[in-house]
Amino acid sequence: MMTSGRFNTVFVVGWYCSNCNEFYQEAEAVKGAGDALLCPTHERQLDLLSEESYFFKLSALQDKLIEHYEQNPHFIRPETRRNEVLSFVRGGLNDLSVSRVSVKWGIPVPDDPEHTMYVWFDALSNYITAIGYGNEQFGGEEHLNKFWPADLQLVGKDILRQHTVYWPAFLMAAGLALPKTVYSHGMWLSGGRKMSKTLGNVIDLAVLRKHFTTDAVRYFCLREMVFGQDGDFTYEALIERTNAELAKGIGNLTSRTLTLVRNNCDCVVPAAPANVSADLQAQANEVRAAVQQAVAEFDREFNECGFSYALEAIQTAATRVDKFLSDTKPWNLAKDPGARAALELVLNTAVEAVRHFAVLLAPVLPVSTQAIWQFLGETGEVSSVAPATLHWGDATGKTIGDIKPIFPNLDKGKVMEDIKQTEEPKIEATAAPAAPAAETATPAAAAPEAAAPAQPSYITIDDFAKVELRVGQILTAEPVPKADKLLRFTIDLGEAQPRQILAGIAQYYEAEKLIGRKVIVVANLAPRKLRGFESQGMILAAAVGEEGKPVLAGFLEEVPNGAKLR
Repeated sequence: MMTSGRFNTVFVVGWYCSNCNEFYQEAEAVKGAGDALLCPTHERQLDLLSEESYFFKLSALQDKLIEHYEQNPHFIRPETRRNEVLSFVRGGLNDLSVSRVSVKWGIPVPDDPEHTMYVWFDALSNYITAIGYGNEQFGGEEHLNKFWPADLQLVGKDILRQHTVYWPAFLMAAGLALPKTVYSHGMWLSGGRKMSKTLGNVIDLAVLRKHFTTDAVRYFCLREMVFGQDGDFTYEALIERTNAELAKGIGNLTSRTLTLVRNNCDCVVPAAPANVSADLQAQANEVRAAVQQAVAEFDREFNECGFSYALEAIQTAATRVDKFLSDTKPWNLAKDPGARAALELVLNTAVEAVRHFAVLLAPVLPVSTQAIWQFLGETGEVSSVAPATLHWGDATGKTIGDIKPIFPNLDKGKVMEDIKQTEEPKIEATAAPAAPAAETATPAAAAPEAAAPAQPSYITIDDFAKVELRVGQILTAEPVPKADKLLRFTIDLGEAQPRQILAGIAQYYEAEKLIGRKVIVVANLAPRKLRGFESQGMILAAAVGEEGKPVLAGFLEEVPNGAKLR
C-alpha cells in the first residue's frame, strides 16, 4: 500500500465511464431510464466497477487551487469557464483515481506494474516531458526552462476540468510552475445543433474546398465565433459573411482605391498635399484616426484572444474609409484640374488605410493580404511586417502593380443548390438499409389493426386548467457545482419571494446571458430535490432536432412578471 506523498492506494468501487477513462460519483451521474446512471459528458451508461487503484490526493490541494485562481484572475479564461471551475472546486474535491488493474495497455505505474495509469493522467505530463522535464534526450532542465511555463494553453471546453483542476494540481504537487493562462474555446455547431451524420448537418471539407478559398474559411471561423463560446457554422452564413465583409468590404475597398490611383496618378501613390480645404483635411484626419484606432484595438483584442472583436474593429474602420470615398467622390475630383490637391489627399489617405488593413489581416487572410501587398507595390512578405512599424505616409511614391479580383462575390442561390446536390447522394448512401422482410413482418400475436396509426391522446379543458403557467423573469443564474448540465435560477413570478428553479440547459446557454430574460414557468409543479437544491417549478423549452436541444420559450411583447398563460 502506497500511503505517503501525493498518492495512496485503496480498493475502489465506483461508477466508471470507459469513454472518459474516469470514475464518477453517483451525485455527478445523469439519471437514465429505470435505475441507469449515465456519464454526464457522453450520456452512456456507467459501469459499476470494483478494483484496486492508486489515488492522487487532490483533496489536499483544494485550498491551494482556489488561492491560485483568486490571485491569478486570468489563469482560466473566459470568465464563464473560470466561474464554472471555481464553483466546482469550492464544492469540494475528492481524491482522484489515476490507475487500474483491469486494463494492461498503457503506461505501467513505476515499481508496481500490476497497475496501469489512466491515459489522461500520463498524457498531461507530455506538455513538460516533451520539452525536457526528466528527459535529457529532449534538452533536459535547460530546455524546459526555456519554454515552460507556457504563456497560453488552448483547450476544448469538454476537457476543461482536466486542464484547470487536475493538471495544475499535478504541477503543484511536483513543485513546478503552472501555465500562465488556460483558455477554453467553444464548439462549432451547425444550424444551432451539434454536428451529426445522422442529422445530415456535418460540414464537408471537399465542399468547402470547391466553393470557398481557405482565406474565406479562416476569416469566417475567427469572425463568426466569439472565442470561448460556441459558434454556428453553416454554408449560408459563410457565403453571407464572405460576400458582405470580404467581397463587398475589404476586397471592394482595395479594388476601387487602387484603380483610382492607376487611372488618375499613373499608378504612383501621390503624396498628401497640405493646400486643401480645412473641411477635407479634417475628414482625412478622422479617417487616419479611425485606422490608427483599429490598429490599437486589433492588437489588444488579438492578444486577448478576442479575434471576432479584432476583425470587427477592422470592418468598422474600413466602413469609415469607404464612406470617406463616397463623400469626397474622387472620380468627380479627377475631372476638375483645380481639385488636384484634394484628389491626391483622398487617394493617399485611402491607400494608407488599405496598407494598414493588409498588415493587420495577414494572420487571418495570408494569401489575400500578400496579393494586396503586391498590388500596393510593396516587396517581401506582408506577414513579416509588424503593425508597430507601420508609418502613415510610407506608401507615398510606391508604384501600384496589376490589380486582380481577390474575393469574388458568391451567388448564394447557385452555391447552395450545388452543395445540396452534392450532399444529398452522400446522405442517401449513409442511410440505414431497409430491414429484411422477416424482421418487418407483423408479429403473429398482433391483430392487423394494431399497425394503424395511434390516435392522439386528448385532454379536457379541465386537465389543462390544472397546469399553472406563469411569466417569470430570471434574476440570477449560475451553474450547479459538479453538474455539467444544470443551471440554478432565481426567478421573479410576481410573488412575495422569487422561486429557485433548476434546469438542465447548461450545455446550451451561458448563465450570465440569461439574466433578465422572460421565461414561461410551470408554477404549480411539486418541488423536487436536484443535486441538493430544491427546484420549485419548471421552465418551459422546446426540444429541437433529434438530439432534443432545448430552446427556451418566451415572448415578443412585454409581459408583466406573474402573468398567467391561458
